Amino acid sequence: MKRTKRFLRIVIPIVAIICTVVFTPWDALWIWAAPLPGTVNEQVDNAIGHSLDGIIVYVDKKGSGPNFYAAGWKNRENKVPADPHALFKIASISKLYIAAATAKLVNNKSLTLDKTLADYLPELAGSIENADQITLRMLLQHRSGIPNFTDDPRFPWFKPFTNTNEILNLVLDKPAVFKPGSRYSYSNTNYLLIGNILDKTLGYSHRQYIKKEILDPLGLTHTYALLSEVDLGEVVSGYITGYNEDLKALDYVSPGGSMVATAQDVGIFLRALNDGSLLNHDEQAIYSSIYVYEHTGLLPGYESIARYHKDIDTVVILFVNTSGGNSWTKIDIIYNRIVRILRRQSR
Repeated sequence: MKRTKRFLRIVIPIVAIICTVVFTPWDALWIWAAPLPGTVNEQVDNAIGHSLDGIIVYVDKKGSGPNFYAAGWKNRENKVPADPHALFKIASISKLYIAAATAKLVNNKSLTLDKTLADYLPELAGSIENADQITLRMLLQHRSGIPNFTDDPRFPWFKPFTNTNEILNLVLDKPAVFKPGSRYSYSNTNYLLIGNILDKTLGYSHRQYIKKEILDPLGLTHTYALLSEVDLGEVVSGYITGYNEDLKALDYVSPGGSMVATAQDVGIFLRALNDGSLLNHDEQAIYSSIYVYEHTGLLPGYESIARYHKDIDTVVILFVNTSGGNSWTKIDIIYNRIVRILRRQSR
């Protein structure tokens, strides 16, 4: 038995290294294998040498105030340097705000987690399979079985729909992916439908509710529901590897993927969500039962990670304005290296 354990201790790390070498693209492997720099600033500067156009990092360690880092370009064509305070399309990080708004409405009895999609949007009962079995809770937790509209080959990534009904039409009358509640499968359609449920329940846009109940109390004056609300000159340009055009003007309007914000605003929101200062005790308990406390975001030209690290009481937000190729693998490695540096500094 002891020999077996000793064998496994030797073999498993070797297998892990082999798998990393075989399955990780070489340029990502170089990032992973490089000696860890002494500072976050060095790591951010080094990241630009790996075919990433620009990077923004926000670090908020409790008790030491926020730190901002940026490297590369905000706009590549005009050689505008990366700005850590610039606006960025935060994509699916937007889902955290919708989930928090839903928790507040459940707590005040405006919504019920176990009511169904057919209860809330009866007009869709005949065109979404299992609508009478899919609960609001399942929508929030990506356990509905409703197809993901961004998986549809007809979804126009480079000429986005201008209203959510056009988007929803991509999945209407399609068969369910699985029986409601039987498993997890991430679907942007879930949060589009939650947005519609919130709008109908409130009698006005859930975006207005999020501003009033979440953004304003936190003083988040650089967070917007839609790209159309901001001056495009304030927004970071976005690029796809191997494609020269700036994708900044592409406006994605679906709830759960449409918001624009600075890294600092996202960081302030994320800390408040995690430390209990955004939601009251009952709202926090509801939120904990329905969704996660961190998120990533991905749109053409925009990739982001927003996480709170409890062990070092630190929020780390990373924005990169390059997508495509193996860019996600690279930014995931870079993010983890930044957290390793912060942990080492906290010792």
